Amino acid sequence: MERREITCTAIADTVAKLCVEACTYLPHQVESLLCEACQTEPFAPAKDTLDLICRNACIAREQGVPICQDTGLAVVYAEVGQDAHIVGGLLEDAVNEGVSRGYTEGYLRKSAVRDPIRRGNTGDNTPAILHVKLVKGDQLKLTVAPKGFGSENMSRLGMLTPAQGLQGVKDFVIETARLAGSNPCPPMMLGVGVGGTFERVAELAKEALIELREGPHPDPYYDALEKELLESVNALGIGPQGFGGKTTCLSVRIKAFPTHIAGLPVAVNVGCHVTRHASAVL
Repeated sequence: MERREITCTAIADTVAKLCVEACTYLPHQVESLLCEACQTEPFAPAKDTLDLICRNACIAREQGVPICQDTGLAVVYAEVGQDAHIVGGLLEDAVNEGVSRGYTEGYLRKSAVRDPIRRGNTGDNTPAILHVKLVKGDQLKLTVAPKGFGSENMSRLGMLTPAQGLQGVKDFVIETARLAGSNPCPPMMLGVGVGGTFERVAELAKEALIELREGPHPDPYYDALEKELLESVNALGIGPQGFGGKTTCLSVRIKAFPTHIAGLPVAVNVGCHVTRHASAVL
């Protein structure tokens, strides 16, 4: 079978465009949840805050400016078709070129430092955090998900024991939201990973957050758990930007994966009200 060629130039161009798009346009799923919250929030200060958040998103979309000044680290997902052939260079280099151009030419804030301890801004928001997955077909799907650190810093991972069970998972998620408080610019969104290994459970949590799945969970067991956790987190009363009210969290999304008989890993990736991503297929 003849392989379809995808050039690094096309990849870089697409990533650059997606960086700007993701930082400017709030995904419709998030905007819908915010609009619904505006209509149902009974506490006046919270409702006023939600109205301002919605207005901010509208201004960003209409004027083509970032929704938030923290345009985040660039997290990039590349779903590479097994019958596709990338030509003209390396995928990672093309992605980083796109991020560099997108953040520089799009006048987005550069937040990446070259060393976690010694710091030093890289000047163009590279390198990206790149996740590559081989899939069927001959296409390449690229998703850019800028992640601000007001919310990322509130994320947690726990290696629970099987004896802690379901209640341990619930307690961990709710405690994560409680500890986060107003820091992640609520109303927050929570991606919850359960299972796998130390590194896989963190990936699950971020995937659950970024995918912004609409509708019920395909597994009724986890669908019920998502609803229960959402209700419990909102009962904390933190509210929009920490001003109180019933809208602390817009959504809880869970991804589960098989794990070892001796383990129960759980991770929560916290997202702010500007949980963003943009995708394109080449």
